[in-house]
Amino acid sequence: MTLRRRLMVALSLVAVAGVAVSSVSLYHHFSKSKTSFCDIGEFFNCDLVNRSGYSTVLGVPVALIGILGYLLILALATVYRQKAETPVMLLIVSAAGLGFALYLTYIEAHALGAWCILCLTSLTLISTSALLSTALAAK
Repeated sequence: MTLRRRLMVALSLVAVAGVAVSSVSLYHHFSKSKTSFCDIGEFFNCDLVNRSGYSTVLGVPVALIGILGYLLILALATVYRQKAETPVMLLIVSAAGLGFALYLTYIEAHALGAWCILCLTSLTLISTSALLSTALAAK
């Protein structure tokens, strides 16, 4: 298997994991009951983060934006993997996602004072996607 193919497979797996994490987050965003799996003391509280005023952009839940972004990465890494412009497109999408995730992480730290395990997991996944996309574009 070529390096390009391995990077595309890795990007696909990261994207699938990102869809899963974002889907769980979206479920909890709309859930009416309090969850406890991420309520680990005063500094880790997914409910606080996922239901705050910062959890939507123009009425669209941030988790849904994440799902759509990861699906775009998945489509580029699978359906459109042979196109010449795909590595650059993956880099652009991943970098934009990483920038948005870093902004949200700043909000968690400085505006909300609480961390969301799902959000931090997504940050790790989009960071990995950006690194893999960088390696792919540099190839």
